[in-house]
Amino acid sequence: MGDSKRGSRAVLFDMDGVIVDSERYWHDAQPEHIFPATLAGAYPDLDETTGMNYKEIYDYLDANYETKISKDEFIEIFDETAREIYRERVSLLDGFHDLHDELAANEVTVSIVTSAPPAWHEIVTERFDIAVGETISAEDIDGEGKPAPDVYEHAAGVLGIDPADCLVVEDSKNGVEAGKRAGMTVIAYRSGPNDDTDLSAADVVVDGSAELRAEIRRRTGVEG
Repeated sequence: MGDSKRGSRAVLFDMDGVIVDSERYWHDAQPEHIFPATLAGAYPDLDETTGMNYKEIYDYLDANYETKISKDEFIEIFDETAREIYRERVSLLDGFHDLHDELAANEVTVSIVTSAPPAWHEIVTERFDIAVGETISAEDIDGEGKPAPDVYEHAAGVLGIDPADCLVVEDSKNGVEAGKRAGMTVIAYRSGPNDDTDLSAADVVVDGSAELRAEIRRRTGVEG
């Protein structure tokens, strides 16, 4: 079991909407471009799919809505959109590098656990010079993506850290559910696009990057 007095030994950051502010762009791209190209009828609420791997988003749409293109066509559209967003639009979480250095100096492991495929998260880590211990994608595992706990359970195994000693930072309902189902402590991060998302399943909900950094420091025992 985790030692609450010691604080969390690892911080597992989601990428989209946490490490980078990509969700504001995805929230525009999906209803304005991706869903019209994919669906013949009604569109889903964004909270239904936010946080999911894009290939599983197609499976979800195909099962619950009326799709009009193939999965391969959907993947091509999504991939082209993603590369443009990550290369040209997103900004890094304010204060991330300083926070990372503080955590590392106090022997707290920092990792990224994302639904994005390696080709996308590599654009982000290279563009912003992010050097974390591990970046783990839902595509790295033989299991289900968020909201299933598989990717977080896999991350704990790779890091060799008990799930109870892991602190997750998520911005989506699906991501929060995945972290909680894996037995981890979850901080839900609000940053604008997800202000109306139900994040009540998280252990704590914070607003903005300053509150997020303060909560991470508090739960890891790191002094800023």
